[in-house]
Amino acid sequence: MINNILLHANNITKYFTSAEQKQLLVLDSIDFKLFSGEIVAVLGKSGSGKSTFLRIITGLIQPDQGSVSYKGQIITKPMKGIAMVFQNFALMPWLTVLENVELGLEAIGVPKKIRRQRSLKAIDTIGLDGFESAYPKELSGGMKQRVGFARALVIEPELLIMDEPFSALDILTSDNLRSDLLDLWQDQVTNIKGMVCVTHDIEEALLMANRIIIFSNDPGKIQADISVNLKYPRNPKSVKFQNLRDQIYTIMTTSNRISIEKVKNKQIINKALPEFSYRIPEVDISELTGFLEVAPEHEDEGKINLPALAESLHLDVNNLFPITEVLDMLRFVKIVDGELKLTERGKEFVEVDLLERKQIFAEHLLKYLPIANKIKETLDQNVDHKVLKELFLEELQINFSKEESEKILRTVISWGRYAEIFSYDYDSGELSLENPQ
Repeated sequence: MINNILLHANNITKYFTSAEQKQLLVLDSIDFKLFSGEIVAVLGKSGSGKSTFLRIITGLIQPDQGSVSYKGQIITKPMKGIAMVFQNFALMPWLTVLENVELGLEAIGVPKKIRRQRSLKAIDTIGLDGFESAYPKELSGGMKQRVGFARALVIEPELLIMDEPFSALDILTSDNLRSDLLDLWQDQVTNIKGMVCVTHDIEEALLMANRIIIFSNDPGKIQADISVNLKYPRNPKSVKFQNLRDQIYTIMTTSNRISIEKVKNKQIINKALPEFSYRIPEVDISELTGFLEVAPEHEDEGKINLPALAESLHLDVNNLFPITEVLDMLRFVKIVDGELKLTERGKEFVEVDLLERKQIFAEHLLKYLPIANKIKETLDQNVDHKVLKELFLEELQINFSKEESEKILRTVISWGRYAEIFSYDYDSGELSLENPQ
């Protein structure tokens, strides 16, 4: 039964300082409430600040602005009543299952007899009875993560925070563990009153959550808050489930580039946005071509069925949306009201041979990616048709950290080499024209 507020993140803003001492806005004015009796899933593309958000609401790091309260009490450090389960198992290899579970209780000074009783109960609850004396090396991935859950449950939390807890597991194991966790939740076997779970799997979010929060990128903001009014256990093939899934795909398909271009076109701002201000997702050329090749098989009345395509290519949120973002940016697909369609050039790309594909890709890269065009123009103008990549790194670092700038340039160089626009010498860090004559 959903009633009182268990957790409130009020106007949370977080900056990180880069190695170059630049302030990078990660989370911007996040306002979020978790009510007692609900599970909330957090979805978002890679880099949207989801894990940072979790660390703030658990008290592991502090926001630069705003505050987080748990049952009305401001969180300034990890608090009693809140437990976290991480993606990696983080077990001590020299300790048994029982000793690993006891570790947290020992740290807060719980007497040995009591912590032994509570640990055995948690191990039994999570389905590991009989493995108390086993070491982590004897356990499967699923069993290791069960130890992680037991270690969280043993402190008898009211709020359970999970950061992609099933992502390191195979499909069958993650399905089994997720179902067991939901059974514990519905049967009220534990003291848990609410859960927040970051996931990169849209179907997982729909199978678990009463509410789904979607984060946008650069910086992280709450883009959508969707209620999931479906009875447990949920059927992924039901019409209501699939409609909600399609709604989420539609929301997450829209790229930040579209918003930037709308601002430019409507001239809402007084000056043009920086030439290289848009973050380029790190996507391999094989992923782009593979997507375009498979896309026609999943077209329905000219629209690409993203859920079906994602399933056929085994792509999750972290893999799928960077690909669609790049293809939209390069105009091989177009996004209209959250729906994806192949452009005429996208269709042509699929039909032609490798050489023609490279020519088409080169044309679009130079036309729609400013930094690729800047590299080509600079190489054309230089007498020896050579230039060090450091020149472009400096320009990128006006808007991005050194690490992000290197990632962007590495991606653009890879695309440019595929398109045979320019070549690159890794040892010297020098870009040059393939055919300067």
